[in-house]
Amino acid sequence: MLTVAVTGATGAQGGAAARALLAAGHRVRALTRRPDSPAADALRVLGADVRHADFDDRPSLRAACAGADALFAVTTPFGTDTATEVRHGKVLVDTAAEARLGHVVFTSAAHADRDTGIPHYESKHAIEQHLRAAAVPWTVIAPAAFMDNYAGGWTLDGLRQGTFGWPMPADRPLTLIPAVDIGAFAALVLQRRDEFAGHRIDIASDERTPGGMAEILAAAMGRPVAHQEVPLAYVRTRSTDLAAMFEYFTTVGLDVDIAGLRRDYPEVGWHGFTDWATAQDWPALLSTAPTHR
Repeated sequence: MLTVAVTGATGAQGGAAARALLAAGHRVRALTRRPDSPAADALRVLGADVRHADFDDRPSLRAACAGADALFAVTTPFGTDTATEVRHGKVLVDTAAEARLGHVVFTSAAHADRDTGIPHYESKHAIEQHLRAAAVPWTVIAPAAFMDNYAGGWTLDGLRQGTFGWPMPADRPLTLIPAVDIGAFAALVLQRRDEFAGHRIDIASDERTPGGMAEILAAAMGRPVAHQEVPLAYVRTRSTDLAAMFEYFTTVGLDVDIAGLRRDYPEVGWHGFTDWATAQDWPALLSTAPTHR
């Protein structure tokens, strides 16, 4: 039985990793800035040890990592900026090294090591490089585009109107993965860390075109949905970072060996986009108030 500290435990990736580890019988320290949140309470019910930890509060990180066997590390620039993400990531890696943890699994982004020019991919690559140089065993898992993003934000706002607004052509394939598969793969890596130590692995569970996704969403929701290509110029007015990402998706694309992952790691229980879409509670999602972004 492992004791794993999980950052971002009340978020999508951290929460999925925590649940997968708990389901496998391991002890989880769920690190969060908001230990009194409903998401933290839900993890407590599952058996997690919820700890307050803040990337800007080094002592809280040290206390949360002390005596743990491993760390699942997730960082984000959203809500702050990429420079802050890099600083937070380096502090996290250094804290893990000081605590002499047996393994660090850092979740990055598919192709972040390929000089994409996407700001929040470059920041993750900088953290990857710092991790490689640290005195701690490591693995980098690098997820493709998140399916879960289609059930929230401006995408969900559009679906309420019967439109799947996405800044890519209808016929351009995109590799995808749900948070539950990221968590399951992270748990697999932590349980077989000798096999995965020193490796960087791009992960995805499906590849679909926006047009195909619209059809799947329509079937899952039980109502018409049409893909509408959102102009990159419009996205750029909201976020130059996200615009750079969608431009990369369209011009280069995220190639990930999905067939190889499914063949080599069947225990992950990979979910295709249809699996994910049909599992969502669309009546509840579609009835919630729009975000008005």
